[in-house]
Amino acid sequence: MKLTIERLTSLSPQDLIDLGKIWPHQQPAQWLSWLEDGKALFAARFNERLLGAVKIKIEGQSAQLHDLLVREVTRRRGVGLYLIEDTQRQLPQVQHWQLATAGLAARERGEVGNFMRACGFQPQGDCWQK
Repeated sequence: MKLTIERLTSLSPQDLIDLGKIWPHQQPAQWLSWLEDGKALFAARFNERLLGAVKIKIEGQSAQLHDLLVREVTRRRGVGLYLIEDTQRQLPQVQHWQLATAGLAARERGEVGNFMRACGFQPQGDCWQK
């Protein structure tokens, strides 16, 4: 089966289980609230399962990425890069992208930095922009 990137507009029972594996420190009510507020939630799906996801707050031509994460067992296989690239393709109206790193531990900032560079983003203070 092929890896696909999709914008989730509702969450199936299996999606809730999978998102719980992606974001174990969050509750389903947070994801449902995000969708009910009209914000975007994109996920990478393979074999009927979600492997990674990102929340996106869009304001005009700008988008802020939140909680970008790929399940640990699936990392370093291109899932995150494909998630970011295809999300950008699906939102052509967005011209400015940003991911804040404030609040991340030093080790996490390094990992995020390497990944965001690979995605074509540039560091700007406590965030990455494209």
